[in-house]
Amino acid sequence: MSRPQIHSHQRLRLSLWVGAALAALCSQAPAATWPVTTEQRDTAAQVAQAGIPLSELSSNAPESHTVVRGDTLWDISKLFLRSPWRWPELWGMNLEQIKNPHLIYPGQVLYLVKVGDRAMLRVGQPGGSTGGSMGDTVKLSPRVRADALDSGAIPAIPLHLIAPFLNEAVVLSTDELATAPRIVASSEDHVLMTRGETAYVRGDLKGNRDFRVFREATPMADPDTGEVLGYESRYVGTAEFVRDGSVTATLDGKSNEIVPATFKMTTVRIEAGVGDRLAPVPPRDYAAYVPHAPAQALKGRIISIYGEALSAGQNQIISLNRGARDGVERGHVMALWRNGAMAVDTTDSKRPMMKLPDERIGTIFVFRVFDRVSYALILQSEDPVRPGDRFSQP
Repeated sequence: MSRPQIHSHQRLRLSLWVGAALAALCSQAPAATWPVTTEQRDTAAQVAQAGIPLSELSSNAPESHTVVRGDTLWDISKLFLRSPWRWPELWGMNLEQIKNPHLIYPGQVLYLVKVGDRAMLRVGQPGGSTGGSMGDTVKLSPRVRADALDSGAIPAIPLHLIAPFLNEAVVLSTDELATAPRIVASSEDHVLMTRGETAYVRGDLKGNRDFRVFREATPMADPDTGEVLGYESRYVGTAEFVRDGSVTATLDGKSNEIVPATFKMTTVRIEAGVGDRLAPVPPRDYAAYVPHAPAQALKGRIISIYGEALSAGQNQIISLNRGARDGVERGHVMALWRNGAMAVDTTDSKRPMMKLPDERIGTIFVFRVFDRVSYALILQSEDPVRPGDRFSQP
């Protein structure tokens, strides 16, 4: 890959790129999905011309920031911008040279440069050097990474909070698990099975060998209409195939002898039992979770707090009554609203009832989307979040 030179008269074209010019993937890197929409590219190209207005900066934006392990793009966006989801405005990139604008690595230094009423970020060198004086040439050398999953790049959001959930969340349009393979017995007649124990399974495995185990599915009802939007199954754990079962005729030929398949419980969130259902472990989707606001008006309500809690706070997971059919996308950032309480106007002799204004209480990040239901991580919340609370575009 060629090494582009950026001269002083081109520095404005670098603009705010937290998406990490220096850490781009080369064209031979694995074909991971790194979604960059046309709109986001257009925004970045516009910002690259002159940076962003100073009014869009955070009130306490630092002059520089050294990226450290544990940072996320969301964290860095919050440092510099009032609206963290406006991530494209943090980088203006050379689209011909930069293959992947989402990667940034620990050790890189971001410097805030203000010119007139505009601002931009420059990428400096570890130790405080920004590549010399303003008249010097700065060489940008994209790094070659052999594996996008273990490259050391910081994620868009704290992935460790949602990674376990990616295998656990299952929402079905119908109660499909009713016909899925099922646990029919356990070794030594145990009522419940834990990690390492044997489970016997009947049903069509369809050639799969690794399965998730779920408890019976429960309906997810829309808080406004009561309509069932899908069926959420409670995650039990994982099970690994040991050997096939069989169905053979008895010696007298009058009946069949049924031998179930054998599985070993490999992980257990709750103890497995007879009647629990098996679903194949899906491929893990490691595509970047890029924060962005919905392109159109979008609003709805929280269905439930994952894990059956009555309320939730920062870093907890909630389900929403909107999904792909409604235009929800993974990476959408939404505002959380608390419904205004009903109150009596004690200053009025007629004591009329009033509905106080709705109050914005936090921000959520959508990371898993089904047809009519989505799951989101609470990034920030000033008050406890409860089922029925509203969300909207930020």
